Amino acid sequence: MTFVVTQACVDVQDKSCIQVCPADCLYEGGRMMYINPSQCINCGACEEACPVSAIRFEEDLETEDQSFLKLNAEFFEGRDVPKGGRKLGKIEHDVAYIAQLPQM
Repeated sequence: MTFVVTQACVDVQDKSCIQVCPADCLYEGGRMMYINPSQCINCGACEEACPVSAIRFEEDLETEDQSFLKLNAEFFEGRDVPKGGRKLGKIEHDVAYIAQLPQM
């Protein structure tokens, strides 16, 4: 199980979540934040810190946000992403679904 960043984060990227994550598993993409599911420790600190309620526990996802579980994982496929989104900084990349969304 993992936490998931949903569409409410698109073009917001407040980054409060990054500051409180003890596992440093949140990464900044071009238009939204992404949680690396293999690094998430399910602590919930990011969910509480998000000012737009964009982060949800996998089991609590609404039907319309279910696809974001796959989209968060897809962001990391084929990438050699070191542990630590804070140090890495912004990755000028988004999954195709997010990239094609109109600007918010």
